[in-house]
Amino acid sequence: MEKRTFEPPVIKRLNAGMPSKFGMTPRIEPMPEVEGLKVSELLKEFGSPLYVLSERTLRNTYRDAYQAFSTRYPKVQLAWSYKTNYLAAVCNAFHQEGAWAEVVSGFEYHKALKNGVPPQYIIFNGPSKTYEDLLLATRNGSLIHIDHFDELYMLLEVSDEAGTKPKVAIRVNMDTGIYPRWDRFGFNYDNGEAWEAINRIMLSGKMDLAGLHTHIGTYILTPQAYRIAASKLADLAVNTERKYGHVIRYIDMGGGFASKNTLKGAYVPGTDSAPSFDDYADAITGALVNSAIKPEHLPLLILETGRALIDDAGYLLGTVIANKRLASGRRALITDVGVNLLFTSFWYEHQIVPAENSSQHTEDTTIYGPLCMNIDVLRAAIDFPLLKKGDTFVIKRIGAYNMTQWLQFIEYRPNVLMIDTDGKPHIIRKREDLDYMTRQEVLPEHLKNAGL
Repeated sequence: MEKRTFEPPVIKRLNAGMPSKFGMTPRIEPMPEVEGLKVSELLKEFGSPLYVLSERTLRNTYRDAYQAFSTRYPKVQLAWSYKTNYLAAVCNAFHQEGAWAEVVSGFEYHKALKNGVPPQYIIFNGPSKTYEDLLLATRNGSLIHIDHFDELYMLLEVSDEAGTKPKVAIRVNMDTGIYPRWDRFGFNYDNGEAWEAINRIMLSGKMDLAGLHTHIGTYILTPQAYRIAASKLADLAVNTERKYGHVIRYIDMGGGFASKNTLKGAYVPGTDSAPSFDDYADAITGALVNSAIKPEHLPLLILETGRALIDDAGYLLGTVIANKRLASGRRALITDVGVNLLFTSFWYEHQIVPAENSSQHTEDTTIYGPLCMNIDVLRAAIDFPLLKKGDTFVIKRIGAYNMTQWLQFIEYRPNVLMIDTDGKPHIIRKREDLDYMTRQEVLPEHLKNAGL
């Protein structure tokens, strides 16, 4: 007979929660499999913790987004946001679906080239492009989105050296009724700065003003904000054609679509509050179609959606290290997944579920990671089943930003797995080891002996 674990009694406040229509309290359902593969077997073969990406979900989500816009507007192009997840397997899956590359640094630009993306299908955003970056992108015929006047002036010099006109757009920020307003990036529409930038580009004669770009924010829950933004960009396009006889060939609405994750402090879960691709498509395409842009000059609509395309495709699998009581009496779990691997836990209340059937009893619990830092908290307060050392769990919707903003801190970064559309697992990034971590170090001769 198995010996049961003894726990001293504690006084616990009951958390009945909202009952279902049958009068039953909600139960956290376990997730024993990911894409048909058992969590226990994946962890045994590839180690814990473990990132898992579903190629099927990734591709299906892309197709849903493309369909939502292409059924409402005649010319649509999606561009994969590299900063969201720039693992080559992820990027190329999106490129195979037809996505261009949207990059924000020289590093990401070269990564897109290495992935085989034709340079004319690379959109170069960001405020920190170097002269060398701009010269290469100009010679390659890539699309360069100008962020500020200093970059505009630098492109005038680049144009002279390259002997060709850079294909450019200006990034435009504006008041769309949301807070906080993103006015750090680009030229402001409302005070006339964006129109001034257009005038300087057109009068210089040294650049090809191909498009207009905006990225109004992140995790935008109000599609109406995109309607306002698209209308303002359409006005700029109309005025440019009216004054210069120059047709704007594309309008890039950026990204910022919300995924189904739940923001910290939100009253409604993301699964209920996040707009659909259809909601965003109605707002954006409606504004463009109803604008004063001539029908024969309708621009290509570019979307740089990142988070909403990949969050649902990502899982983080882990194991319980310890189970303890805090001084307050609150239950705490220590796991092998820390904020170094789940950076988005600083702003999301991630859904965490046991991998196997566990106790039906739940308790108000704090879930910690393994780091020696007090901020290493995955969930500060969650009504969670009673798990013991060695039990496994799954964290859902972690595909966006956690594999670009992750930190090598105290622990190695683990294997990243992609399960293909046939259900076969592939390691797409290997677990780090000591050789990897010390490869770039250079030890001076006089410090090669520890001297103890």
